[in-house]
Amino acid sequence: MKRELKPIVFSQHSLLQMKLRGAKNSEVINVIRKGKRQIAKLKRKQAKLQFFFNKSSPITGKKYKLKDVEVIFIEETKKIVVITVKIYYSNEEVKNEDFL
Repeated sequence: MKRELKPIVFSQHSLLQMKLRGAKNSEVINVIRKGKRQIAKLKRKQAKLQFFFNKSSPITGKKYKLKDVEVIFIEETKKIVVITVKIYYSNEEVKNEDFL
């Protein structure tokens, strides 16, 4: 099923969380466009996708192979509003099929 390409707007909170946790705008957009979605609290949606990272975490300084980006957002009629972004660094590959 092809998703409509609505414009994506970032809340101030999401921009701050992205900066603190080490997420790029392009990654968040990719998660929303291609990630596995499910319903979140308060009629919001969430999507998650894993990226190859192979760098040091901006939080701990420890080197990780992978970065999971989870996005909480609201899909409105004409746009998608990013509420917050969570990042999980790991060395274990996770199957996105587990996130349904």
